[in-house]
Amino acid sequence: MRTAQISRKTKETEIEIFVRLDGEGRVNIDTGIGFFDHMLTAFGVHSGIDLDVRCKGDLYVDAHHSVEDTGICLGKAFAEALGDKAGISRYGTAFVPMDESLCFCSLDISGRPFLVFSGDFSDDRVGEFDTCLTEEFFRAFAFNAGITLHINELYGKNDHHIIEAMFKACAHALKDAVKLSGGAVLSTKGVLE
Repeated sequence: MRTAQISRKTKETEIEIFVRLDGEGRVNIDTGIGFFDHMLTAFGVHSGIDLDVRCKGDLYVDAHHSVEDTGICLGKAFAEALGDKAGISRYGTAFVPMDESLCFCSLDISGRPFLVFSGDFSDDRVGEFDTCLTEEFFRAFAFNAGITLHINELYGKNDHHIIEAMFKACAHALKDAVKLSGGAVLSTKGVLE
C-alpha cells in the first residue's frame, strides 16, 4: 500500500504527517489554523487520499511557518508514498467552480518541481489564514513532492471561495495523477526524477 509517515521538528514547528494514497479521503487535521484545517480537509476528501496532519507551530509570530512547513512535510510524504512512480497516470487536470469563483489546476508528477500560481486576492486574510500563504503552501508542496504544478484563478470575488476552489482543483488533479494505470514508468527516459 502506498503510504508514508513524515516527522519534522524545528525551532518553529513540530509536524507529524501520515498519507495513504489509496485511501477513502479520511482526514484528521489539526494545525491550529482553522481555515487551513478546512482547506487540508477538503484536499484529503476530494482527492480520496487519507491524511493525518498534526502541526504545532509558532502561531504567536504568524501562520507562515506552520503553513509552509506543513507543505514541505506533505510534499515529502507524497514523494515517499509514490516511490518510483511506476504505473501511475502521472498527469491530472481539473476545473473546480465554487459559487462565483472558478479555479484550474494542471499537474505532472514528473520529479521536476515547478510552480506557476495565479491568484488575485482582495483581502489580506480569511479567518486566521493570510491569503498570501496559499501560494507558499503550494510552492512548498510542489517542490518537495517533485510535482510540476499550475494553479490558476480564472475568476472570483470571495477569497474563501477562490482558495477553496484552488485546493479542491489540486485535489481532483492529484486524484487522477496518482491513479495506478499499470505498466512501467510513464516516461521516455524510463524514470521520473
